[in-house]
Amino acid sequence: MKEIQILGDNRFEAFTKTRIGSRSVTVRDGMILLSHETVSGWWLIPGGGLEAGETPEMCCVRETEEETGLIVRPLKQFLTLYEYYEEYRYISHYFLCEAAGKGQMRLTEAEIRRGLEPEWLPLQEAVGIFSRHQAYAAVSEEKRGSYLREYTALEEYLKIAKSS
Repeated sequence: MKEIQILGDNRFEAFTKTRIGSRSVTVRDGMILLSHETVSGWWLIPGGGLEAGETPEMCCVRETEEETGLIVRPLKQFLTLYEYYEEYRYISHYFLCEAAGKGQMRLTEAEIRRGLEPEWLPLQEAVGIFSRHQAYAAVSEEKRGSYLREYTALEEYLKIAKSS
């Protein structure tokens, strides 16, 4: 499993807060499952924050079901990203997953306001969307950073997929 660090331009000298989460890379027939915030137009790989008592694998399964309604089976953790922005260190565990069944979406109020919807996109289209991360630098460091994170993860996924 690979580990990568991303250092945000706005990072502080030392971090004082850590947020740990997991994300699921679920690809079938050349399509990847993404979470689409229809109000803002943002795209993200499904996932979110680790809750007390959860393993990263459990978090991956729970968050993916909550955001997309799809139950996934983590096959392999292939990446851990460490990101540093302002006073935060974000740790994201990425899992290669397969669809294992239908579950139930359970969106938060904030996700409902953002119009969060699951969508299957061609993998190369998703890579293209996230590859434009630098275009958001002047507009939103949060969006630039999240797109850089997802782009980095998909590039690592493609290396693994090519070698198997």
